[in-house]
Parts: sequence; structure tokens; C-alpha cells
Amino acid sequence: MTNQARYLKLDSLDGSARLVVRGEWVLANYQAVEHDIRVFLAQAGHASSARQRRLPAALQIGGVDFTGLEAVDTAGAAQLARLVGPARLRELLALQDGLSPERLALLEAVAAAEPEAAPERAPVPAWREFLGNVGVSVENIWKLMVDLLGFMGLTLESMARNVLRPGRWRMTAIVAQVQQSGLNAVPIVALLTFMVGAVVAFLGATVLADFGATIFTVTLVGFSFLREFAVLLTAILIAGRTASAYTAQLGSMKASQEIDAIRMMALSPIDLLVVPRILALLVALPALTFIGMVSGILGGMVVCALALDISPSMFLTIFQRDIALQHFFLGMAKAPIFAYLIAVIGCLEGFKVQGSAQSVGEHTTSAVVQSIFVVILVDALAALFYMEMGW
Repeated sequence: MTNQARYLKLDSLDGSARLVVRGEWVLANYQAVEHDIRVFLAQAGHASSARQRRLPAALQIGGVDFTGLEAVDTAGAAQLARLVGPARLRELLALQDGLSPERLALLEAVAAAEPEAAPERAPVPAWREFLGNVGVSVENIWKLMVDLLGFMGLTLESMARNVLRPGRWRMTAIVAQVQQSGLNAVPIVALLTFMVGAVVAFLGATVLADFGATIFTVTLVGFSFLREFAVLLTAILIAGRTASAYTAQLGSMKASQEIDAIRMMALSPIDLLVVPRILALLVALPALTFIGMVSGILGGMVVCALALDISPSMFLTIFQRDIALQHFFLGMAKAPIFAYLIAVIGCLEGFKVQGSAQSVGEHTTSAVVQSIFVVILVDALAALFYMEMGW
């Protein structure tokens, strides 16, 4: 007997294959048994099965001979179950009458506990995998849209139900949220819009100088900030700053089961947690947008005074003469819409948190990405609408 056939071999009797198991299939001989299994499978001409430690499906085992089995423990039984297959091993054990009851019970228990190996799958073509990923993405986007529309309906219903019931307004929570999302964001909004206004003025002066029309830099700065830049930049900043905060706050409450406790007290999390945040942002974002308009125009005014010799008084005179008041209202009209969408997305993603720190991070990132995308999408649609209306 060679070392390669110390623990198992294959006998052919009456046209059927029989697996002969012998020796001590115990933990102390685990490596030796593994070596015999690799050699056995390699001799069976099935290289992939040798890697998986599994008999090829084409090799039909008519039975297993345990007469030479000297000892077995759970480690050896698991090796045998992986080699033959748990389901097939249970079928073969049902036909055994030479095993002691103890060994039979051990092998049956290990075979029942051992999971079935996943069947080998043919490699998926790259184009099919790409189309599958596209389909999954489209389905996820559709689910996000349905969830967002449903949550928007819940918030609108709650706001409509409580609008005529001042006793249920949570003014303390609303004021606190206005401070966090509005007042605390004034420095960053003012600084960013001031710098962007200066950049727009520099670009306008550079381009318009070739046409001898640098005076129209005033119109460019005023027109762009009143209609687009102020509200868009402010909304993007709030989407990154406040939407993430809303998601993190509600997600932490969801993970610590505080929201479940609110429901157990027969209170509505929408009324207590979501509506105050929406109302606070409906107040804060238009105010921040106005600050952004003033700061951006001030930045353009500084550049015009330093680089174009346009004094602040001349700047304001040209601004008042050439810029219609409707552009201010067109820009401000988008601020409440952006505020509502940002607040709803941030709160919705917070409610989706599953209870772990990783889930909080994932949904916080998702809230920021969705908010910025929706803000830019709605702004583009509003620009097309204004153009079609001749505004």
C-alpha cells in the first residue's frame, strides 16, 4: 500500500464505483488526509474539483466502504462530507450497516451541518454583466424615486394637518434648527459667494475687454447672482452641510432605537423630527440665498472698483438701471423648493439607517449626493421653464 492510497481509493465493482475509506480520519491526520484527497482527485482527472476538494459530478459513487475506517472525528467527517457532498453522503449512510451507531450518528450529524457547495457557474459575458448592472441601477433609482415621493406625501400631509393647530408647532425645535442650519452657515455662504462673485467679475472683465464692453461686467455679475449663482451655490452648500447633519442625527436616533421609543409613546416621528427641520430650512435657505446675492454682488463690486475703475456708486447706478427686480424674485422663488427637497432627502436617508455606524455613513453620503443632484436637476428645469416663459 502506497502513501497515496493510505486513506481512500476508488474501486470499480460491477460497473459502479465504490469509495473505500480507511485509516484514521482524525484531526491529527488532517494534513495527510487532505494530501490524499488532492492526489485522489487529481488522479480522477478533475483539476477544478481538486481545488474545491469535491468529487466531479460525472463520477457516480455507488457506495462507500467503511470497513477499513479505524477512527473518525468531526474534522475527518467534515472532510468526507466536503469530498462526497453532504446530501450524497447522507444518502450513502442510509445504506450502511457495517458502521457502529456512534460513528454513523457522527457522520450523519456532520453531513447535516455541512453546507452544500454552490454549483459552478459559467463565466458571465462582460456585456451581459454590464447590462445587468445598468438594470440594477435603474431599479435602485426607481425605488429611490418612489420612496422620496411617498415621504414627501407624508411630510406634506403632516404639515397640512398641523398648520391650523399652533399648539402643536414645535417652535423651540424650529428655532434651534434655524440657528444650526442658517445662522451658523452665514460665514461660509458669504465667503464663498463673495469669492465666486469676484471670479465672475474677473472673467467678465477679461472676456468683455476684447469688445470694449467692460462696463457690462456689472450686468453680468448682477444677472448671474440674482438668477442662478446665489441660490445654487447656497443650496449646494446646505446640501453638503445640513442634509448630512439631518441624516446623521436621525440615523443615530434610529440606531439607538429612539425613534422606536417615540412610536411606542404614540407620537409621530414625522411631526416631532421631520417637520421642524423642514420648516427651519424653509426659513434659513431663502435668508442665506439673500445673503449670498449681496455677498456675490459685493465681490463683483470690489473687483470692478480695483480692476476696472468702476466706482461703487457707478456700479450701483448701473446695477439699478439695467437689472430688473424680477430677476431677484426669480432667483428667490427657487430657494424654498431647494430647501424642501434637501430637508426631505436628508430626513428620509436618516430613517433608512439600519442600526450600524457603517449604515449611518453610507446613508449620509447618499443624502449629500442625492441632494446635490436633485438641486442641480431642478435648477436646470427651472432655467428651461424661465426661458420658455420669457422671464
